[in-house]
Amino acid sequence: MKSIKIFAPATVANLSCGFDVLGCCLDTVGDEMVITLTQEPGVRITKLEGADLPMETHKNVAGVAVEALLEKYGKSIGVAIEIYKKIKAGSGIGSSAASSAGAVWAVNHLLDKPFTPQELVGFAMVGEKLASGNAHADNVAPALLGGFTLVRSYTPLDVIKLHTPKDLVMTVIHPQIEVKTSDARSVIKQKVTLQQAIHQWGNVGGLISGLYTEDYELIGRSLEDVIIEPLRSILIPEFKNVKEAAMTHGALGCGISGSGPSIFALSKGMDTATKVADAIRKVYNTTGLDFDIHTSIINNYGVKIID
Repeated sequence: MKSIKIFAPATVANLSCGFDVLGCCLDTVGDEMVITLTQEPGVRITKLEGADLPMETHKNVAGVAVEALLEKYGKSIGVAIEIYKKIKAGSGIGSSAASSAGAVWAVNHLLDKPFTPQELVGFAMVGEKLASGNAHADNVAPALLGGFTLVRSYTPLDVIKLHTPKDLVMTVIHPQIEVKTSDARSVIKQKVTLQQAIHQWGNVGGLISGLYTEDYELIGRSLEDVIIEPLRSILIPEFKNVKEAAMTHGALGCGISGSGPSIFALSKGMDTATKVADAIRKVYNTTGLDFDIHTSIINNYGVKIID
Protein backbone atom coordinates (compact mmCIF):
# COMPACT_ATOMS: atom_id res chain seq x y z
CA MET A 1 0.00 0.00 0.00
CA LYS A 2 1.18 3.49 -0.89
CA SER A 3 -0.40 6.54 0.69
CA ILE A 4 0.04 10.32 0.79
CA LYS A 5 -1.63 13.23 2.55
CA ILE A 6 -2.21 16.37 0.49
CA PHE A 7 -3.39 19.97 0.72
CA ALA A 8 -5.95 20.75 -1.99
CA PRO A 9 -6.23 24.55 -2.29
CA ALA A 10 -9.21 26.83 -2.63
CA THR A 11 -9.40 28.91 -5.79
CA VAL A 12 -10.98 32.08 -7.13
CA ALA A 13 -12.54 31.65 -10.56
CA ASN A 14 -13.62 34.10 -13.27
CA LEU A 15 -11.61 37.04 -11.86
CA SER A 16 -14.35 39.41 -13.02
CA CYS A 17 -13.72 39.47 -16.76
CA GLY A 18 -12.82 35.82 -17.39
CA PHE A 19 -16.03 33.82 -16.93
CA ASP A 20 -15.21 30.08 -17.10
CA VAL A 21 -11.66 30.74 -18.41
CA LEU A 22 -9.65 32.56 -15.70
CA GLY A 23 -8.80 31.54 -12.14
CA CYS A 24 -6.13 31.72 -9.45
CA CYS A 25 -5.01 29.58 -6.54
CA LEU A 26 -5.12 30.50 -2.84
CA ASP A 27 -2.57 29.51 -0.23
CA THR A 28 -4.18 29.77 3.20
CA VAL A 29 -7.40 27.78 2.81
CA GLY A 30 -7.96 24.33 1.35
CA ASP A 31 -9.02 20.75 1.99
CA GLU A 32 -6.85 17.96 3.29
CA MET A 33 -7.04 14.49 1.74
CA VAL A 34 -5.40 11.12 2.29
CA ILE A 35 -5.17 8.97 -0.83
CA THR A 36 -4.13 5.33 -0.62
CA LEU A 37 -3.53 2.72 -3.32
CA THR A 38 -5.07 -0.59 -2.21
CA GLN A 39 -5.07 -4.17 -3.45
CA GLU A 40 -8.86 -4.22 -3.75
CA PRO A 41 -9.77 -2.77 -7.19
CA GLY A 42 -12.14 0.17 -7.39
CA VAL A 43 -12.51 3.63 -5.87
CA ARG A 44 -13.92 4.05 -2.38
CA ILE A 45 -14.56 7.08 -0.18
CA THR A 46 -13.54 5.72 3.20
CA LYS A 47 -13.83 8.86 5.33
CA LEU A 48 -15.43 12.26 4.88
CA GLU A 49 -15.30 14.89 7.62
CA GLY A 50 -16.30 18.55 7.70
CA ALA A 51 -19.23 18.45 5.29
CA ASP A 52 -22.44 16.55 4.62
CA LEU A 53 -21.48 15.14 1.23
CA PRO A 54 -22.08 11.75 -0.43
CA MET A 55 -19.83 8.83 0.44
CA GLU A 56 -20.97 6.86 -2.63
CA THR A 57 -18.21 6.97 -5.23
CA HIS A 58 -20.50 7.77 -8.17
CA LYS A 59 -22.05 10.69 -6.25
CA ASN A 60 -18.80 12.18 -4.96
CA VAL A 61 -16.75 14.55 -7.12
CA ALA A 62 -13.43 13.07 -6.00
CA GLY A 63 -14.70 9.58 -6.68
CA VAL A 64 -15.86 10.19 -10.26
CA ALA A 65 -12.73 12.21 -11.09
CA VAL A 66 -10.46 9.35 -9.98
CA GLU A 67 -12.62 6.83 -11.85
CA ALA A 68 -12.10 8.89 -15.02
CA LEU A 69 -8.34 8.81 -14.45
CA LEU A 70 -8.27 5.05 -13.82
CA GLU A 71 -10.38 4.36 -16.90
CA LYS A 72 -7.74 6.12 -18.98
CA TYR A 73 -4.90 4.43 -17.05
CA GLY A 74 -6.28 1.08 -18.12
CA LYS A 75 -5.07 -1.05 -15.22
CA SER A 76 -7.02 -2.50 -12.30
CA ILE A 77 -6.14 -0.26 -9.34
CA GLY A 78 -7.70 0.20 -5.92
CA VAL A 79 -7.96 3.69 -4.42
CA ALA A 80 -9.18 4.69 -0.95
CA ILE A 81 -9.97 8.37 -0.42
CA GLU A 82 -10.24 10.24 2.88
CA ILE A 83 -11.56 13.80 2.63
CA TYR A 84 -11.27 16.43 5.35
CA LYS A 85 -13.27 19.38 4.08
CA LYS A 86 -12.07 22.83 5.12
CA ILE A 87 -13.75 24.64 2.22
CA LYS A 88 -17.49 24.93 2.69
CA ALA A 89 -19.68 23.65 -0.13
CA GLY A 90 -21.31 26.43 -2.13
CA SER A 91 -18.78 28.97 -0.89
CA GLY A 92 -17.65 30.15 -4.31
CA ILE A 93 -13.97 29.36 -3.69
CA GLY A 94 -13.78 26.00 -5.40
CA SER A 95 -14.91 23.43 -2.83
CA SER A 96 -15.76 20.75 -5.39
CA ALA A 97 -12.69 21.62 -7.45
CA ALA A 98 -10.38 21.12 -4.48
CA SER A 99 -11.72 17.59 -3.93
CA SER A 100 -11.60 16.68 -7.62
CA ALA A 101 -8.19 18.21 -8.30
CA GLY A 102 -6.63 16.94 -5.09
CA ALA A 103 -7.76 13.37 -5.67
CA VAL A 104 -6.50 13.06 -9.25
CA TRP A 105 -3.22 14.82 -8.42
CA ALA A 106 -2.56 12.42 -5.55
CA VAL A 107 -3.43 9.27 -7.51
CA ASN A 108 -1.26 10.43 -10.41
CA HIS A 109 1.61 11.03 -7.97
CA LEU A 110 1.23 7.58 -6.43
CA LEU A 111 1.25 6.00 -9.91
CA ASP A 112 4.54 7.79 -10.73
CA LYS A 113 2.91 10.55 -12.81
CA PRO A 114 1.70 8.87 -15.99
CA PHE A 115 -0.48 11.89 -16.81
CA THR A 116 0.40 15.53 -17.53
CA PRO A 117 -1.10 18.38 -15.50
CA GLN A 118 -3.31 19.24 -18.48
CA GLU A 119 -4.67 15.68 -18.58
CA LEU A 120 -5.36 15.89 -14.83
CA VAL A 121 -7.44 19.01 -15.47
CA GLY A 122 -9.61 16.96 -17.84
CA PHE A 123 -10.16 14.24 -15.23
CA ALA A 124 -10.97 16.78 -12.50
CA MET A 125 -13.52 18.43 -14.79
CA VAL A 126 -15.58 15.23 -14.55
CA GLY A 127 -16.05 16.04 -10.87
CA GLU A 128 -17.05 19.61 -11.70
CA LYS A 129 -19.68 18.34 -14.11
CA LEU A 130 -21.16 16.19 -11.36
CA ALA A 131 -21.18 19.14 -8.95
CA SER A 132 -22.70 21.80 -11.20
CA GLY A 133 -23.84 20.16 -14.41
CA ASN A 134 -21.08 21.94 -16.32
CA ALA A 135 -17.55 20.64 -16.92
CA HIS A 136 -15.75 23.94 -16.33
CA ALA A 137 -12.02 24.16 -15.59
CA ASP A 138 -11.54 27.64 -14.16
CA ASN A 139 -11.21 26.27 -10.60
CA VAL A 140 -9.53 22.90 -11.15
CA ALA A 141 -6.88 24.36 -13.46
CA PRO A 142 -5.35 26.76 -10.90
CA ALA A 143 -5.75 24.13 -8.15
CA LEU A 144 -3.60 21.74 -10.19
CA LEU A 145 -1.16 24.15 -11.86
CA GLY A 146 -1.00 26.90 -9.22
CA GLY A 147 -0.94 30.66 -9.77
CA PHE A 148 -3.14 32.23 -12.43
CA THR A 149 -4.46 30.08 -15.25
CA LEU A 150 -6.26 30.63 -18.54
CA VAL A 151 -8.46 28.06 -20.26
CA ARG A 152 -7.76 29.09 -23.84
CA SER A 153 -9.99 26.36 -25.25
CA TYR A 154 -12.31 23.65 -23.97
CA THR A 155 -12.46 21.76 -27.29
CA PRO A 156 -9.73 20.66 -27.37
CA LEU A 157 -8.74 21.41 -23.79
CA ASP A 158 -5.89 23.94 -23.72
CA VAL A 159 -4.89 25.33 -20.32
CA ILE A 160 -2.13 27.90 -19.88
CA LYS A 161 -0.39 28.86 -16.65
CA LEU A 162 0.10 32.63 -16.52
CA HIS A 163 2.71 34.77 -14.79
CA THR A 164 2.00 35.65 -11.15
CA PRO A 165 3.34 39.01 -9.87
CA LYS A 166 4.81 38.43 -6.42
CA ASP A 167 3.04 41.34 -4.68
CA LEU A 168 -0.53 40.27 -5.44
CA VAL A 169 -2.60 39.32 -2.39
CA MET A 170 -6.19 38.11 -2.39
CA THR A 171 -8.80 38.96 0.23
CA VAL A 172 -11.97 36.86 0.16
CA ILE A 173 -15.10 37.29 2.26
CA HIS A 174 -17.42 34.29 2.42
CA PRO A 175 -20.91 35.07 3.75
CA GLN A 176 -22.41 32.00 5.41
CA ILE A 177 -25.13 31.56 2.82
CA GLU A 178 -25.06 29.04 -0.01
CA VAL A 179 -25.33 30.00 -3.64
CA LYS A 180 -25.36 26.82 -5.72
CA THR A 181 -23.37 27.04 -8.94
CA SER A 182 -26.35 25.64 -10.85
CA ASP A 183 -28.60 28.39 -9.44
CA ALA A 184 -26.04 31.10 -10.17
CA ARG A 185 -25.76 29.86 -13.76
CA SER A 186 -29.53 29.99 -14.19
CA VAL A 187 -29.59 33.81 -13.92
CA ILE A 188 -27.04 34.28 -16.70
CA LYS A 189 -28.29 35.37 -20.10
CA GLN A 190 -27.32 33.07 -22.95
CA LYS A 191 -26.67 35.94 -25.35
CA VAL A 192 -24.64 39.14 -24.97
CA THR A 193 -24.38 42.19 -27.17
CA LEU A 194 -21.38 42.72 -29.42
CA GLN A 195 -20.56 45.85 -27.40
CA GLN A 196 -20.50 43.84 -24.14
CA ALA A 197 -18.32 41.16 -25.74
CA ILE A 198 -15.80 43.69 -27.05
CA HIS A 199 -15.62 45.35 -23.62
CA GLN A 200 -15.04 42.00 -21.91
CA TRP A 201 -12.43 40.81 -24.43
CA GLY A 202 -10.49 44.00 -23.84
CA ASN A 203 -10.48 43.41 -20.10
CA VAL A 204 -9.32 39.79 -20.44
CA GLY A 205 -6.44 40.88 -22.66
CA GLY A 206 -5.61 43.74 -20.34
CA LEU A 207 -5.57 41.52 -17.25
CA ILE A 208 -3.27 38.94 -18.84
CA SER A 209 -0.97 41.70 -20.13
CA GLY A 210 -0.95 43.28 -16.68
CA LEU A 211 0.05 39.99 -15.05
CA TYR A 212 3.02 39.49 -17.38
CA THR A 213 4.23 43.10 -17.23
CA GLU A 214 3.45 43.38 -13.49
CA ASP A 215 1.49 46.54 -14.24
CA TYR A 216 -0.72 46.67 -11.15
CA GLU A 217 -2.77 49.62 -12.36
CA LEU A 218 -3.58 47.79 -15.60
CA ILE A 219 -4.55 44.71 -13.59
CA GLY A 220 -6.92 46.86 -11.57
CA ARG A 221 -8.49 48.55 -14.61
CA SER A 222 -9.07 45.15 -16.20
CA LEU A 223 -10.89 43.59 -13.23
CA GLU A 224 -14.26 44.65 -14.60
CA ASP A 225 -17.21 42.44 -15.51
CA VAL A 226 -19.97 43.92 -17.68
CA ILE A 227 -21.72 40.61 -18.39
CA ILE A 228 -22.02 38.30 -15.34
CA GLU A 229 -21.57 40.49 -12.26
CA PRO A 230 -24.59 42.75 -12.87
CA LEU A 231 -26.82 39.65 -12.83
CA ARG A 232 -25.23 37.56 -10.08
CA SER A 233 -24.45 40.35 -7.64
CA ILE A 234 -28.12 40.62 -6.67
CA LEU A 235 -27.80 37.16 -5.06
CA ILE A 236 -25.10 38.39 -2.65
CA PRO A 237 -26.00 40.56 0.37
CA GLU A 238 -24.11 43.88 0.58
CA PHE A 239 -22.13 43.20 -2.59
CA LYS A 240 -22.16 46.83 -3.71
CA ASN A 241 -21.09 48.11 -0.28
CA VAL A 242 -18.33 45.50 0.04
CA LYS A 243 -16.96 46.44 -3.37
CA GLU A 244 -17.07 50.14 -2.54
CA ALA A 245 -15.29 49.56 0.80
CA ALA A 246 -12.59 47.42 -0.84
CA MET A 247 -11.87 49.92 -3.58
CA THR A 248 -11.88 52.86 -1.15
CA HIS A 249 -9.23 51.12 0.94
CA GLY A 250 -6.85 50.47 -1.92
CA ALA A 251 -7.90 47.23 -3.64
CA LEU A 252 -6.91 46.95 -7.29
CA GLY A 253 -10.24 45.36 -8.09
CA CYS A 254 -13.16 43.53 -6.52
CA GLY A 255 -15.72 41.06 -7.82
CA ILE A 256 -17.63 37.82 -7.33
CA SER A 257 -15.53 34.76 -6.60
CA GLY A 258 -16.78 32.02 -8.89
CA SER A 259 -20.54 31.76 -8.65
CA GLY A 260 -20.61 33.45 -5.24
CA PRO A 261 -21.52 34.20 -2.53
CA SER A 262 -17.84 34.86 -1.80
CA ILE A 263 -16.44 38.21 -2.92
CA PHE A 264 -12.78 38.67 -3.79
CA ALA A 265 -10.60 41.76 -3.67
CA LEU A 266 -7.16 41.75 -5.25
CA SER A 267 -4.55 44.07 -3.75
CA LYS A 268 -0.89 44.98 -4.14
CA GLY A 269 0.84 44.01 -0.92
CA MET A 270 -0.27 42.37 2.31
CA ASP A 271 -0.68 45.68 4.14
CA THR A 272 -3.33 46.87 1.68
CA ALA A 273 -5.01 43.46 1.62
CA THR A 274 -5.28 43.54 5.41
CA LYS A 275 -6.83 47.04 5.33
CA VAL A 276 -9.29 45.79 2.74
CA ALA A 277 -10.18 42.83 4.97
CA ASP A 278 -10.85 45.17 7.90
CA ALA A 279 -13.02 47.42 5.73
CA ILE A 280 -15.22 44.65 4.34
CA ARG A 281 -15.47 43.07 7.79
CA LYS A 282 -17.04 46.31 9.04
CA VAL A 283 -19.61 46.14 6.24
CA TYR A 284 -20.65 42.61 7.12
CA ASN A 285 -20.65 43.21 10.86
CA THR A 286 -23.82 45.24 10.28
CA THR A 287 -25.69 42.42 8.54
CA GLY A 288 -26.13 39.86 11.30
CA LEU A 289 -24.80 37.19 8.94
CA ASP A 290 -21.95 34.89 9.85
CA PHE A 291 -18.96 35.14 7.54
CA ASP A 292 -15.34 34.12 7.06
CA ILE A 293 -12.54 36.29 5.69
CA HIS A 294 -9.41 34.85 4.11
CA THR A 295 -6.32 36.85 3.19
CA SER A 296 -3.86 34.94 1.04
CA ILE A 297 -0.89 35.30 -1.22
CA ILE A 298 -1.27 33.59 -4.58
CA ASN A 299 -0.28 29.93 -4.32
CA ASN A 300 2.01 29.30 -7.30
CA TYR A 301 2.30 25.50 -6.98
CA GLY A 302 -1.26 24.21 -6.44
CA VAL A 303 -1.85 20.87 -4.71
CA LYS A 304 1.00 19.80 -2.42
CA ILE A 305 2.00 16.93 -0.14
CA ILE A 306 1.79 17.61 3.60
CA ASP A 307 2.85 15.62 6.65
